[in-house]
Amino acid sequence: MSVWLKAACAALVVAIVCAPPARAQDAALLERGRHLVEVTGACGNCHTPMGPQGPVAGRTLAGGTVFDEPPFRAVAPNITPDPETGIGRWTDAQLARAIREGIRPDGSLIGPPMPMALYRGLSDRDLAAIVAFLRTVPPVRNPVERSVYRITLPPAWGPPVTSVPEPANNPVARGEYLANAVAHCMECHTPMLPTGQNDHTRLGAGGMEFRGPWGVSVARNLTPHANGLGGWTDAQIIRAITQGISANDRPLAPPMAFWAYRAMTPAELSDLVAYLRSLKPQE
Repeated sequence: MSVWLKAACAALVVAIVCAPPARAQDAALLERGRHLVEVTGACGNCHTPMGPQGPVAGRTLAGGTVFDEPPFRAVAPNITPDPETGIGRWTDAQLARAIREGIRPDGSLIGPPMPMALYRGLSDRDLAAIVAFLRTVPPVRNPVERSVYRITLPPAWGPPVTSVPEPANNPVARGEYLANAVAHCMECHTPMLPTGQNDHTRLGAGGMEFRGPWGVSVARNLTPHANGLGGWTDAQIIRAITQGISANDRPLAPPMAFWAYRAMTPAELSDLVAYLRSLKPQE
């Protein structure tokens, strides 16, 4: 074998050994997407039909849940890959734009309660992971009615989003990213304006009412005020998030997605608590 051929073979071996396997990369991306959709993002809390015992079997992310509020009667869409009633015919770019900018392939705007102002902060990596995972969800044929808005939606939720980096590597920044861009905690725990958007001058103040089979639940104040989480320990906050038990041992009610958040990692929960502690106290 010539010296050149030996060198070429050696280089090829090095490239094969050193390059990360594509399958491993794909598996990591899909696992990240699964965690975002099923755990921290709890997408099924809105997009999976719920029965008396929780999520309806065989209807994961098939849509149909109705949110009837003064500003709108919104119906969660089917986000399974079904080509007729879901997202099966959407390209990856169209799906990514819908998630982060709230614009469907036909150019129409997605309205509340989809937290578009928060999803605009999804990092490029996490957005790609969500799109990749949604492609793997079993398709479910489930036509749903269109949402009806009693308010005028804006032309867009903001300028096009070109690129979003990962959050800064510190607990508060990671917790803020988790609470807003991913888990959208502040969508429910911040009062709503008549426009159907959150009042960000009262971030985390709670007070929104949610009606369902459980009755009426009121979003708690998540700020460090005495009326909020000011007297709670870190362990009590984490128990409330993952088990649905208040500091006074009272069971908490839906639509808080305890069923999903119980699988959050200890690091995620620690970051989330750090962020909640950093909020401006709200009465």
